[in-house]
Amino acid sequence: MNESFLYYLWENRLLKGNLQTHTGCPVEIVNPGFRNTDSGPDYLEAKIKIGNQLWAGQVEIHVKTSDWNRHGHQHDKAYNNVILHVVLENDAPVNNIPVLELKGHFDTSLLDRYERIMASQQWIACERQLGQVPPFTTITWLERLAVERLEQKAQTVSKALILNKFDWENTFYQLLLRYFGMKVNNEAFETLASLLPLKILLKHADNLTQVEAMLLGCAGFLEMESQEEYPQLLQREFAVMRAKFNLLTMPVERWKLLRMRPVNFPTIRLAQLAQMIHRNGCLFSKIKASQTMAEAKTLFDVEASEYWDTHFRFSMEAPKRPKHLGDGAADVLMINAVIPLLFCYGQFHKDLSYCEKAVRFLEEINVEDNSIIRHFAAIGITASNAMQSQALLHLYNFYCRRKRCLECSIGNALLRST
Repeated sequence: MNESFLYYLWENRLLKGNLQTHTGCPVEIVNPGFRNTDSGPDYLEAKIKIGNQLWAGQVEIHVKTSDWNRHGHQHDKAYNNVILHVVLENDAPVNNIPVLELKGHFDTSLLDRYERIMASQQWIACERQLGQVPPFTTITWLERLAVERLEQKAQTVSKALILNKFDWENTFYQLLLRYFGMKVNNEAFETLASLLPLKILLKHADNLTQVEAMLLGCAGFLEMESQEEYPQLLQREFAVMRAKFNLLTMPVERWKLLRMRPVNFPTIRLAQLAQMIHRNGCLFSKIKASQTMAEAKTLFDVEASEYWDTHFRFSMEAPKRPKHLGDGAADVLMINAVIPLLFCYGQFHKDLSYCEKAVRFLEEINVEDNSIIRHFAAIGITASNAMQSQALLHLYNFYCRRKRCLECSIGNALLRST
């Protein structure tokens, strides 16, 4: 038994019988209050009728009454306004606060089902019972999780925005670079973004060669000898830009190429990014103005410069093939950079139209393909678009893996099934 199960009983009003305090006064739960996830009592703004008196205040929940002292609440003034101490077992007198013992006042079959789920060793705890959940429950829960995930991502964006002194364009640039790394090189791209601010690139955005030289130079890829004309041109341009802006360079060893498709090599991605900045300048302003997801994605419809048609790395020729940023890579950027920033922008400016646009864009993107999404499909939950696949990723990482079944609509449905 843990407190999470007691929270579940309390929040969902699953107590039965004549409730009484330890002194025999009748208890009526008018309003259980709302869960406090910060320090202090577990539930705030509760309304409890004890005897003939209606009380408003805080509720604390423990497995045993003695946990009050064990947790040190007797010395914490934050607990001075607790109106009811709810416990599974009243094992010891603690203070003058009324105690409500829950033992014998709930359906023990709920606890049995909960303990079986918690003991599961499957990929997710309810894997074998998913077929019992009504489809409507699953769909509505995924919709809620998709928004919860967007809100969580928006919080991360907000922190970056504060560090950038509310420069939306530079914040978008940093987000964009992070997800250009395709996981393997995320950290290296983030480092590059800190070394080479967007405002410097924008000063020379009309010159593709100079933009590409700064990106590849600061990334450390121009610290080599080459007999080819184009790398030599980039080196000369970078030498000028480095002196002009006092630019720093990264150790080229920071970049990873092993077990990576050549089209995803950082050299190719940086050349594509240079083209994107050259073509669009301030990207986020154009993202905001986009009315459709297709219009927004055109900003990522770029090819690396001509040299890269026959190269993946400097001085190593390959069969000729234009290096176009693929639709899958564009979707990754839309899901992880564009949509969270749009959602955050709408929240920041209290303009729901941007939040709604972010959700609409997410619904229009194809479902993601990864091991988690495939596993959910194998056990009966198939996503039909990126909004649902994002919801499933959130469900797995923040609920299933942590066995937060009591906070999950699917887990709730299974617990209450007979």
